[in-house]
Amino acid sequence: MALTLAALAYPGMLGLDKVSTSQDRVIASTQWGPLTEQDRDFVVKVRAAGLWEYPLGQIGLQKGSSKEVKTASEHLVDGHAALDASCRKIAPMLNITLPNLASPQQVGFVNQLKGESGKQFDTDFANILRMTHGSIFNTIAKIRSTTKNSLVRALADQANDTVLDHITVMEKTGLVDFDQTLFQQTTPPKLPQSDLTPPPPAVGQPEVVLTPPPTATSTPLDLSAATGGGAAGAAPGPSPSAG
Repeated sequence: MALTLAALAYPGMLGLDKVSTSQDRVIASTQWGPLTEQDRDFVVKVRAAGLWEYPLGQIGLQKGSSKEVKTASEHLVDGHAALDASCRKIAPMLNITLPNLASPQQVGFVNQLKGESGKQFDTDFANILRMTHGSIFNTIAKIRSTTKNSLVRALADQANDTVLDHITVMEKTGLVDFDQTLFQQTTPPKLPQSDLTPPPPAVGQPEVVLTPPPTATSTPLDLSAATGGGAAGAAPGPSPSAG
């Protein structure tokens, strides 16, 4: 398997290709707390993850050859629909621009699996998704432990539950090669930034919405709880622009 780490980043034109030491730089002051570069990057990462994992879940429901793979696919569609709704709720409140397409690398994962079938599809599906979820899991922990923004903190709580669930269902397929997957997870290849960057949305392009399945069990953020009972729809007025 040609497994590569899904490093999720946003375009340099929006200020997200900074060196790691600048990630804690506050880029906006909002009524929900300061917003740092890594906070903004995290919201974009969660959105970008859904833009390829949600359709891959739909593919898995059609092509998966085992009950366990189909169950994992259901969890992908369900969980990422709810996470996407949360991202789309809080992004305008924090003045964050969200992508409408996944990165070329992420699209490559989808195209690879589209071309496979049977046991090969099941095995690559489980290993690629176990590896990518394992990598973002560490990012979630860092954001949850460091962010001072209540909206980002609430998204991290939801993402933590969702990603742990997805890691678990991938492992329950019995197909995960832990040696290979963990090596790929901890030793990412050095790819061009252009491969890791979801393109910015075209001007006037409608926002892509990941529709919850009819049997959805996951729910988006309760903004009244995330904002401490404040006006969820109030304009945040962050300054400067968060991207």
